[in-house]
Amino acid sequence: MSDAIVLLSGGIDSATALAMTRATGRRCHALSFRYGQRHAVELAAAARVAAALGALSHEIIDLDLRAIGGSALTSDIAVPKGRDEAEIGAGIPVTYVPARNTIFIAYAIALAEVRGASEIVVGVNVLDSSGYPDCRPEWLAAMQEVARLGTKAGVERRPVTIRAPLIKMTKGEIIRAGVKLGVDYGLTHSCYDPTPSGAACGACDSCQLRRRGFEAADVPDPTRYA
Repeated sequence: MSDAIVLLSGGIDSATALAMTRATGRRCHALSFRYGQRHAVELAAAARVAAALGALSHEIIDLDLRAIGGSALTSDIAVPKGRDEAEIGAGIPVTYVPARNTIFIAYAIALAEVRGASEIVVGVNVLDSSGYPDCRPEWLAAMQEVARLGTKAGVERRPVTIRAPLIKMTKGEIIRAGVKLGVDYGLTHSCYDPTPSGAACGACDSCQLRRRGFEAADVPDPTRYA
């Protein structure tokens, strides 16, 4: 049995990736980041998911990306609401956090090298990614090269493997797969602009992708909307 570090945001995709990795028999260590995101309520969801799905550990790392800014999630920029499917799929939205996944994977590579983990698992998927550049297979392959070329483990020909089991799945397919593995999606959170009580706004891109995913999967949506 080998160890895997699973990046866990608290949303649908990362929860499903954790369940899939557990199903392969890996010892899973969940890794989350408090990066100055306006929807920090997702970290409570990540803790719930990690416990429910049997992660051996769950670390939350403070890494404040507000100092960089440039995103509606980390700066005083309005979160887009009410966009239709064509608008969501066009271009890179202001909710993109500059190089966020690259920074997270780099941290996970370092942690995996110290911990001796053989895998890093990330729940990115290119089909429902809102146009984010750091959710694409090309980006994933480049990060694998970083792990191979830029670490002691890689130079010694035992680089950590970076896996994205959801990379080519739709949100509906992801939800159906998770339901089969016993994922309770009522524990997860996706909204970019929740109310102070943690209710989902129902109108941001992430809420709309989530809602459509449950509809496509023909699974009741457990989300608490404002």
